[in-house]
Amino acid sequence: MDRPAATVLVTGVRAKTGRPLATSLAGRDDVTVRGGSGDPAAVDVPDVEPVAFSWDDPTGWDAAVRGVDGVYVVRPDRPDAPALIGDLLARTAPHTRVVLLSDLDAGFGGADRWSLRVEEAVRDSGRPWVALRPGWFAQVLTDPRFYLGPIVEDGELPYPAGDAALSWIDARDIAAVAEVALLDPAYDGRLLTLTGPAAYTLPETASLVSQALGRPVVHRDQTVAEATSGGEGFQLALDTVTFERVRAGVFALVTDTVTEVTGRPARRFEDYVTEAFSRVATTENSGSPR
Repeated sequence: MDRPAATVLVTGVRAKTGRPLATSLAGRDDVTVRGGSGDPAAVDVPDVEPVAFSWDDPTGWDAAVRGVDGVYVVRPDRPDAPALIGDLLARTAPHTRVVLLSDLDAGFGGADRWSLRVEEAVRDSGRPWVALRPGWFAQVLTDPRFYLGPIVEDGELPYPAGDAALSWIDARDIAAVAEVALLDPAYDGRLLTLTGPAAYTLPETASLVSQALGRPVVHRDQTVAEATSGGEGFQLALDTVTFERVRAGVFALVTDTVTEVTGRPARRFEDYVTEAFSRVATTENSGSPR
């Protein structure tokens, strides 16, 4: 039997998981996709309807969620996120399925239980819901706002991990799980912990990057204080507790949830590194700007 047509709002449509999710959903005949962005004119995903959506401007929310059957919520990293998300979901129809992008080990007690309170806002909304709890995105390594600069310019990967490992996950796998969760009620009410298929120490991570880039890259361990230097307020508290969990080994967990939900294995981290940093090396060799 054919699935009824659905309309889905993807918040953060230009972000690491939002873009691949919107792209995949837009390729289906049974889904209409709205791409929420604070700058709708910059939304360039084919067959996605750009809509104004900003956590700073609730006046646009009613139009963004009107008539939707599902919402992908990219959690804003700000202290009022639980209240904001609760307000947004109260504007949706009761049948609207909500898929929240949360984080691994969201039940930790730090930062005033913020991550858990975000999940509680979704669970208490009365809507069908799924919370995704991924580990660290592989894509942060190639993001100029995070690690790409030190890797390319200094030949080092600064990261406060100690001896701990991380099961890096490809953001495209998170998006693939989100797509299933938005359309299949079988996952309603579940917390889905998402990781890559293996965990890597930071020296192992740096070695893989070095091989793909074609020149030495080494891990430079940091203290949590060094890694969070310059931060303040809520973001400092959140970053501090996050890196403390890294050093405690929380993000070394490996699950097979991606396979369970999508029917295929999670992408291997070494394949992502090879693909992404080979492109970086090619760009450098061509003399083109990154």
